[in-house]
Amino acid sequence: MLKIRKAIVKDVPLILSFIHELAEYEREPSAVRATEGDLIRDGFARNPKFKVIIAEWDGNPAGMAFFFHNYSTWEGKHGLFLEDLFVRPRFRRKGIGKALMVSLAQIAIEEQCYGMRWEVLDWNTSAMDVYQRLGARFREHWRVMQITGEDLNRLADTEL
Repeated sequence: MLKIRKAIVKDVPLILSFIHELAEYEREPSAVRATEGDLIRDGFARNPKFKVIIAEWDGNPAGMAFFFHNYSTWEGKHGLFLEDLFVRPRFRRKGIGKALMVSLAQIAIEEQCYGMRWEVLDWNTSAMDVYQRLGARFREHWRVMQITGEDLNRLADTEL
């Protein structure tokens, strides 16, 4: 019933639809700016910036995990950063999310990563519960920060 496979370039429209569906779920439906061209350029060119695995249930696209490598200066090794994990609502509660996480863990081990990291929205308690049952822990004392848009431009234009 369940098959997990590496995405290929023909999957780009599907990947983008998953991204849009995830944005809806995360209450940010108009936030997606990525295009199929962006995904082809950055994920399926000579030096891909990301990878995707696709979950299929009875041949139907059910979910994806979208990831890339980061680097830990303290570990002196690269890690796997999970950007997005998404399972379509009608396929939830079938173990697909867990299967995607298991596949990612196997990839991380095969690629000799120090570990895996990801972010979870503070209101998504069901996801937190699943991740904690899998053995994940919150990083103590760390908070994610970000700078984008006009703030990023303003910082870049700061005279030194």
